Amino acid sequence: FAHLTNHNKTFLSMISNVLHTDGFYFATDYDLTHTLQRLANTSPEFQEMSLLERADQRFVWNGHLLREFTAQPELHMFVYPVVHGFITMNSSCINGKVFEWSVISRRSCFRAGVRYYVRGIDSEGHAANYVETEQILQYNGAQASFVQTRGSIPFYWSQRPNLRYKPKPQISKTVNHLDGFQRHFDSQIILYGKQVILNLINQKGSEKPLELAFDKMVTSLGNSMIRYLAFDFHKECSQMRWHRLQILLDMVAEMQDEFGYFLVDADGKVLSNQEGTFRGNCMDCLDRTNVIQSLLARRSLQSQLQRMGVLHMGQRLEEQTDFEKMYKNAWADNADACAKQYAGTGALKTDFTRTGKRTHWGLLMDGWNSMIRYCKNNFSDGFRQDSIDLFLGNYVVDEADWTTPLRDPKDWKFLTLPIIMVVAFSMCIICLLMAGDTWTETLAYVLFWGIASAVTGGLILFNGRDFVDAPTLIQKEKLD
Repeated sequence: FAHLTNHNKTFLSMISNVLHTDGFYFATDYDLTHTLQRLANTSPEFQEMSLLERADQRFVWNGHLLREFTAQPELHMFVYPVVHGFITMNSSCINGKVFEWSVISRRSCFRAGVRYYVRGIDSEGHAANYVETEQILQYNGAQASFVQTRGSIPFYWSQRPNLRYKPKPQISKTVNHLDGFQRHFDSQIILYGKQVILNLINQKGSEKPLELAFDKMVTSLGNSMIRYLAFDFHKECSQMRWHRLQILLDMVAEMQDEFGYFLVDADGKVLSNQEGTFRGNCMDCLDRTNVIQSLLARRSLQSQLQRMGVLHMGQRLEEQTDFEKMYKNAWADNADACAKQYAGTGALKTDFTRTGKRTHWGLLMDGWNSMIRYCKNNFSDGFRQDSIDLFLGNYVVDEADWTTPLRDPKDWKFLTLPIIMVVAFSMCIICLLMAGDTWTETLAYVLFWGIASAVTGGLILFNGRDFVDAPTLIQKEKLD
């Protein structure tokens, strides 16, 4: 029974791991899972339903935990759907007019997981790290909403950790990508209308094949509801030239004006609907994506505030220093929350989101966060992935079956090679510090131990996948 007790402890620590992640929210009198536009286009029957019944299942993170309650309608009034992501609500004043401004990011519980273990889409067309972000403005009883989405590049690819700083992305060669790709965009069009894809990944190096494949698939699909725009963020904004983001904003300005935003007056009359969304992505759909989303959201907010009469004609949001500071910090907090949930650390590039400028201190912080991400992604994310799969019910513990897939024992390489490398490297340093009788003798020792540590280091890198913390509850093929 000892190993069963240990397994139970492991499962409990997994549940605890998820529950200790920041960013779970519920409301007793508001449907957090739906956008204002979806809530406005509902039937009287929908309004009568409990929050649990009417919730958008993509964003209900406690659905598995509530399964026994769900089966008993009389208990629905006692349970509330929990969303995962980020929410900020702020009261602001411009020109003496007070308004409420909020950002709600809803993380999908379909194909949920951590940075390198969950990429691309599944067979249902659900994208990894999919987040719907809604910016809401309330003034004098009127409400406006602007929605954007982000999600992993929607075909079958993987990027499994192998101790290298950036593992090479692998596009699957054995499946029909277009099937899942079409399912993904069919559902997006039904939910949001027209789609403008903003692909922000590099157009050279290891990311280039993904950009080419994405472009080719949109062309193959030939759907007039989908527009594809590739913008090499790192190339365009290299050497701190972040003002060049205006190029992308100018490229999409006409489309953004065409999509508009949702607007309802104080009497509940819908004055306009949002006719389409921008679907942003980079590799992780975190840092680059968030910068662009915050700029598009500000452009929409500018238009809404003018229409509601808060901003005078010719006034710019950027000139409202108090509001601008709050706005930038809220979007940077959103970036940090989404990044912590997927990559394990706060977002990169938030110095730009917070201040409007790229700073050298920001670059240093990005370096620090990148190092922490590397360690977490390689040495603790397998456990984090297992925790999410257990919490969401993707893996269910069978109480009648005593065998669990927890932790395969590591083979000899796991301990032996690192020990040899540490010993060899230490001997190399010692030989350098305690020189021999002749310099040739010292050189020989240093070379011997130096080569020994380099060779074992090379072997560790070559067998990188054996050394990382990989998920064990769900078979690895499913994640690839």
